[in-house]
Amino acid sequence: MKHVSWILAFVVGLAIGLSVNVALWGGGRPAAQPATAQPAARPVRPQEDPRAIYRVPLGDSPARGPADALVTIVESSDFECPFCKQVGPTLKQLDEAFPGKLRWVFKHNPLPFHQRALPAALAAEAAREQKGDAGFWAMHDRLFESAPALDQASLERAATAIGLDLGRFRAALDDRAAEPRIRRDQALVTSVGATGTPAFFINGRKVSGAQPFENFRVVVEEELKKAAALVAAGTPASEVYAKVMQGGASAPVMVNVPAAPGAPSAPPTPPAPPPSPYKKVTIRSDDPARGPADAKLTIVLFSDFQCPFCGRVEPTLKQLENAFPGQVRVVWKNQPLPMHPNAMPAALAAEAAREQGKFWPFHDLLFQNQQALSPVDLDRAAAAARLDLRRFKAATAGPGAKARIAEDQQLAAAVGANGTPNMFFNCRQVVGAIPFEAMKPIAEEELKKVDALLAKGAKRGKDLYDKACDANVAAAPSAPVAAAPAPGRAVAITLRPDDPVKGNPKAPVTVVVFSDFQCPFCARVEPTLRQVEQAYGAKVRIAWKHKPLPFHPNAMPAALAAEAAREQGKFWPMHDKMFAAQQELSPAAYERWARELGLDLGRFKAAQASAKLKARVQEDDQLGSRLGIDGTPTMVVNGELVVGAVPFENLKAVIDRKLAGK
Repeated sequence: MKHVSWILAFVVGLAIGLSVNVALWGGGRPAAQPATAQPAARPVRPQEDPRAIYRVPLGDSPARGPADALVTIVESSDFECPFCKQVGPTLKQLDEAFPGKLRWVFKHNPLPFHQRALPAALAAEAAREQKGDAGFWAMHDRLFESAPALDQASLERAATAIGLDLGRFRAALDDRAAEPRIRRDQALVTSVGATGTPAFFINGRKVSGAQPFENFRVVVEEELKKAAALVAAGTPASEVYAKVMQGGASAPVMVNVPAAPGAPSAPPTPPAPPPSPYKKVTIRSDDPARGPADAKLTIVLFSDFQCPFCGRVEPTLKQLENAFPGQVRVVWKNQPLPMHPNAMPAALAAEAAREQGKFWPFHDLLFQNQQALSPVDLDRAAAAARLDLRRFKAATAGPGAKARIAEDQQLAAAVGANGTPNMFFNCRQVVGAIPFEAMKPIAEEELKKVDALLAKGAKRGKDLYDKACDANVAAAPSAPVAAAPAPGRAVAITLRPDDPVKGNPKAPVTVVVFSDFQCPFCARVEPTLRQVEQAYGAKVRIAWKHKPLPFHPNAMPAALAAEAAREQGKFWPMHDKMFAAQQELSPAAYERWARELGLDLGRFKAAQASAKLKARVQEDDQLGSRLGIDGTPTMVVNGELVVGAVPFENLKAVIDRKLAGK
């Protein structure tokens, strides 16, 4: 009861503005209890179950090793990813430790921000086309040896080295016939939560990142024992993997674990938008849409039924439709995020409702009852929407809905809609649950552009969206993209004497964190940084640099408040309060926290408003931009960039390398 009560209280705090119609589902749910009734309750946070088995069909993917090996390891990788290259020696060590017992299978996952990853994947498939699986693995090894040098010349040198016909190889790269195979791999691994690289599935058990040998060894030994038991019970060795897959999950499996004391519990929001805010977003004829087909403004919405920010943007979109009657169409695209365990099942259910012409009524029920997305709840929603339950269940379990969702997710990756909600106003990207006051001027601007097109002779019709999009994309200036340093290349950062730093001043390793107090991914990396402090003690120090992102309205004010606290020697205590209550960032909260920290309020307010502190924050921001840092969090570990809220194991690998002098 304590656990459920805490979650409900937390959800209410997140979902301000959303009414939860509990009565619709039948039965009561326990109400949130006053905080005083539960002094000992500890918050819980969803975490992926490390023992979950995922269904990863092998299909016709390249494989090596015995077909009857008791353990199959599926590698999901990206040839440009430095961590994928780094883990190579560990995988060879694993193969040597278990001779004849492992089969290796490769699935492509070329990440969208690695420009050479897809061409390299096409090169590997071109090698396979000429020389089968052996050719693929030979090219696989050559590509990782060559990385990060993966330009056309490097690919051709690798092809020559393994004896490929260069004419056929070049033709394969040009016609990109293997790209659908690569994208299928990517959609598959993404659907089971392998959104980063490298990721491995050891008889379905997920191991994420370039982890040390010992971590792999433990999982392999456990799975070997389980496989041996299956063989002893009568399963042929060659059928062990298929047997294991029968009970595998097709979406991330989450469990609740107690949160670390003081750990932030902020929900995720989208990362920084891509450099260009205009991207052509294709629409299928049967995509869920509401509003006129010839509307002057089409808003394509990439969304997730479990995401609280997606719930928050729904009333704003309806407000916009009411403000511009007959001029706005909203088109839905599925983007169920892997950290939301109920998002994929809800998306499948919504697709099943779409097949019966009831997508929007079903959509509304899910958002009205966003915390009730269990299988039983989804069945109740289907009944409430008067769906044919037999057809509904068949559709949710069938391949059609999954394929459509995977297609939406591939499109999302291509246009930079990696978080939710992500909207495209006539192909102009708008990120996050922004308020109506901020959304309305964008809509007005886009409507004026369409009026200008109509005045020049364009006609209202179903193709008006394409015309408006094409005009937007063509007119958009190409945004300059700062070139990030190649992996391993030194990045020089000079700390100011009064920069916020914690840890041993003479530590051999310095982790400089470029961060943003409103960024949810920055909040997510904070527990990892605390793990670093605990694991390395005096060997590592942490330094802070501000990088307030422009689409986070509270980021700059929070940075100024933190700087005002720094002037009174309380940067890190203020930092901790901000991340522990990230959804409360506001002038009133900064003043309250300043009082709690015993700051001189007069000095604090004066410092917040000073040009000197704003210049300090902007200096940090500009330094990050010069280094090619345009998103948060980004860490610089003794000169090496580490991008994103990476797990502790990934950060540890870099720190260990630096301590070893490499």
